[in-house]
Amino acid sequence: MNLPNKLSILRIVLVPVTLLFMLPINIFGWEPSGWNGFINSYGMIVAGVVFIIASFTDMFDGKIARKYNLITDLGKFLDSLADKILVISIMLAFIGLGRISAWAVMIIILREFAVSGLRMIAAAKGEVIAAKMIGKVKTVTQMIALIYLMFEPLLLKIFGLGFNGYPIGINAVTIIGDGLFAICVIMTIVSGIDYLIKGKQYLKG
Repeated sequence: MNLPNKLSILRIVLVPVTLLFMLPINIFGWEPSGWNGFINSYGMIVAGVVFIIASFTDMFDGKIARKYNLITDLGKFLDSLADKILVISIMLAFIGLGRISAWAVMIIILREFAVSGLRMIAAAKGEVIAAKMIGKVKTVTQMIALIYLMFEPLLLKIFGLGFNGYPIGINAVTIIGDGLFAICVIMTIVSGIDYLIKGKQYLKG
């Protein structure tokens, strides 16, 4: 297995590590108070750092694969799978924390299913739908929004706005977070429509 594929697998492995520090543990009512206290105070910062590392693997695996001609079908599959698992898992965690809307995340998930389905149809006809620039912009906006939301509790503390777990009140820090997430949802919709319009020939018949 080449290095880009190993980086994609590392990105998948880092997903549960990120979630471990994002979400307090509650197993059938059992809650380790010491660990959950750490999570509520510092967990999101650690999760943010791990998520940034995972995001960098997304950038480097593609560059390495193109530079050293290590592009493989397995690599394309792993890269796309790792991206979706990483982004959707973190968004679902934020739903559980009461920070973002489930409806917004549903839109993003539906887009991913639609584009993946379109690519499967194209592949069955022997053609490949390459990643478009608008799709890459969509991914970048998602990463930026999620990173900001992860460090939002720290920003609330820095600016003296307080933080006692999600959900949180409305203030400048949270408005920025809402705005960044709204942008990533809009870009997700726009990129999805772009893929469907340009790939409509695969849907004929």
